[in-house]
Amino acid sequence: MTVMEQRGAYRPTPPPAWQPRTDPAPLLPDERPYRVLGTEAAAKADPELLRRLYAQLVRGRRYNAQATTLTKQGRLAVYPSSTGQEACQVAAALVLQERDWLFPSYRDTLAAVARGVDPVEALTLLRGDWHTGYDPYTHRVAPLCTPLATQLPHAVGLAHAARLRGDDVVALAMVGDGGTSEGDFHEAMNFAAVWQAPVVFFVQNNGFAISVPLAKQTAAPSLAHKAVGYGMPGRLVDGNDAAAVHEVLAEAVRHARAGGGPTLVEAVTYRIEAHTNADDATRYRGDAEVEAWRDHDPILLLERELTERGLLDEDGIRAAREDAETLAGDLRARMNQDPVLDPMDLFAHVYDRPTTQLLEQENQLRAELDAEADGPEGAGR
Repeated sequence: MTVMEQRGAYRPTPPPAWQPRTDPAPLLPDERPYRVLGTEAAAKADPELLRRLYAQLVRGRRYNAQATTLTKQGRLAVYPSSTGQEACQVAAALVLQERDWLFPSYRDTLAAVARGVDPVEALTLLRGDWHTGYDPYTHRVAPLCTPLATQLPHAVGLAHAARLRGDDVVALAMVGDGGTSEGDFHEAMNFAAVWQAPVVFFVQNNGFAISVPLAKQTAAPSLAHKAVGYGMPGRLVDGNDAAAVHEVLAEAVRHARAGGGPTLVEAVTYRIEAHTNADDATRYRGDAEVEAWRDHDPILLLERELTERGLLDEDGIRAAREDAETLAGDLRARMNQDPVLDPMDLFAHVYDRPTTQLLEQENQLRAELDAEADGPEGAGR
């Protein structure tokens, strides 16, 4: 028998007293995405919460539409729309307490706005004007993260540090289905589970990582099933059911705050628009698929529930739309103003103590700007 054959025949057996460290059964997600709207559970939902969710969804849809238009007009360099995913965005912001932290990805500008970030400041990074565009500490919203999944270890680190200090803080980290294929995802999940960090991982499974469908990302039954491999609970929820997403995330946040450790929540949703304005989605998906998801629109689902229960009438719908138009009008007017920018701001707020290399770059740019101002074309400026 060859060495390779011997290795292939070897099957290690655990010692007699071996037992799994964690019972996997309670960690496994439901077989189907959890739903509230259109089920008996909807009758137990708080009417005021449902109305608040509805108003925020309508605002969010209009925000997405206005930002997309601004991109077409050249006022934004790029915009990754979250149209169709508004239930995930809004619920993620509303379940957190003021002291908690939100860690968004580049597609989660709406979540930042719903958390209280100024709409113009939330778009500043995508406009290419400044660093983050907003002060992360004001609303406890971390910078919009463009590299895939790198915000997840940051969220775990903050949550772990907060617990060590005795602070009652939970971090909610948002990521797309494509981000779950990154090493940062694995590292963050493992770190969080081992240290029982108060963090919630929120995966918005919108079907595609740019043009790559989920089937080419993973062979797992669901992304929520990945949780059991790390020893944390996994939850699977209908990402277009705002009430269900809010309930599941709220439960995960309470679990984390009570010392129960992290939870992985997968919301099954759909990206109605292209990946960004630079993407041609017709090259990898058909119109019929998109239209089928339009019938499962998060606004329509919630509006139907509210109207059928007598919690929303035409006046309420009109008021929500008018409020959304006010938001869009203010955003449009302010984004159409050319900002006054100082190139030296590039070096502000990069490090608490600037590095030698950063200081060299700062001095070089200052010299170039001074030379330009003293030249023939810049004389008198």
